[in-house]
Amino acid sequence: MPKSPRFSVHSSTPLMAVIFLKFIVIVGVVILSTGCSQRAASSSTALVHNSFNSVLWMQQSSNFHATSLQTYNTATNNLEKAVKDSAWTAIPGQVKQAASLPPAVVLDVDETVLDNTKYHAKIIVENAEYNSQTWDHWLSLQQATATPGAVSFINHATAAGVEIIYITNRTCKKRTGTKDKCPQKADTINNLKNVGIEGIKPANILLKNEQTGWLSEKESRKKLVAQKYRIMMLFGDDLGDFLPNVKKNITSEQRADLVTANEKKWGRVWYMLPNPKYGSWWNVLEEPKMKYLEGY
Repeated sequence: MPKSPRFSVHSSTPLMAVIFLKFIVIVGVVILSTGCSQRAASSSTALVHNSFNSVLWMQQSSNFHATSLQTYNTATNNLEKAVKDSAWTAIPGQVKQAASLPPAVVLDVDETVLDNTKYHAKIIVENAEYNSQTWDHWLSLQQATATPGAVSFINHATAAGVEIIYITNRTCKKRTGTKDKCPQKADTINNLKNVGIEGIKPANILLKNEQTGWLSEKESRKKLVAQKYRIMMLFGDDLGDFLPNVKKNITSEQRADLVTANEKKWGRVWYMLPNPKYGSWWNVLEEPKMKYLEGY
């Protein structure tokens, strides 16, 4: 019987085998590289998005959960004293007339009572940016969850006879397919009900542009409420929920000075919720924002 040929470097058969092996290795490297680069691209897209760390922190950090509970628990502990003290008011100009007015608390809605991080997470996943159309669609879904501690505090205050007023910069505007001039109001009411808030009064929910002069600056709406109620507490996630004229034409240093000037109000009549995602704190910083970082 003839012997099988031995492979040698001079044989065409082993040469083809070597070429084939090289081809397999190259293809494997390309596939692995492509997979790694796709994962890296996906990861880097998330990492470079302005809101990635902020949204992840608000959704996953026990620190945020604890801070929110701490804020509302503090307010709950102060509520009985505030109701009994007829001079207790969050509005300095109210002190003289406060005693004759029924008690109320004023709350912002977004990122104060309702948590919209699912909307912001979707933006990150799609590598998109906020816009009024997608935001309005999100409102129509009425799927925002509750900020930790908010529902318990609000229902407790309502049971204690305190009027609950919501001043929000959700914007009243027509929506395609509806005749309602302000469908955002019904969306807000339904969403608040969905998370378990009781005794909601539509007249106590004041949206941006719902009436002439109700702009993003909330001062005019607060003054209107202050005519009817003793505003014992203010809740918000932005300095503009507490003070006027702090959203533009002002520096972060000046804003810090205002916070310090009102230091005795925080945790007593003013309650700030953390929101690293967006807000006037970001808007007042000029570009490039990198220059504001302070190292050593």
